[in-house]
Amino acid sequence: MVIRKKIETQHNKVTDLTALVNEAVENSGVQDGICVVAVPHTTAALVITSFWDPLGWEDLMDELNRLIPSRVDFKHQESPTDASGHLKSALTGTSITQIIEDGKLLLGSSQGIYFLEFDGPRTREVIIKILKG
Repeated sequence: MVIRKKIETQHNKVTDLTALVNEAVENSGVQDGICVVAVPHTTAALVITSFWDPLGWEDLMDELNRLIPSRVDFKHQESPTDASGHLKSALTGTSITQIIEDGKLLLGSSQGIYFLEFDGPRTREVIIKILKG
């Protein structure tokens, strides 16, 4: 089963995908298996983490921007945020794999699945693949 969802993003912002992925797992009826979440974009990423304080997202994005600032001296680029977004995406990753047990993702009690937008704003695609077994 493959599920494709469109989401609207904002530059340098985080989108919580946890409910979307949990719903896909629940609707699949799979009790034990694997859930892969992927984004087919080179200026965005996925992470599993926990931030009970929304300022944690600002800290994460601020630190990524400090480490890889948008600048005009990249060798390739459509724009400075495009070029830096490629590097941030490559470092953080564009897919995650989670175990499904008893019909639920095996996330920690405060963990979630989050989409990081490095360029945008955009309409982005999220792909969810659920495998039984």
